[in-house]
Amino acid sequence: METIAISKFKATCLQLLGRISQTGESLLVTKKGNPIALVSPPPPLPKKSSFGVMKGKTKIHGDITNPLPEKDWEVLG
Repeated sequence: METIAISKFKATCLQLLGRISQTGESLLVTKKGNPIALVSPPPPLPKKSSFGVMKGKTKIHGDITNPLPEKDWEVLG
């Protein structure tokens, strides 16, 4: 784990955060030699399942098990 002074961390914060994100290594920030913060990458986000994503968004109108009568098929007309 790398240690860095607060003044250097403040000056290069965005660069250091990018490096932490890429490497996954933690960074210890110190002030006058005393540790004050530990900067580490976040844990991986859980993957969301797409199962049930449309629940409650549809409505069934009429019978869904029997086929439509031929007069209702646009492709035949």
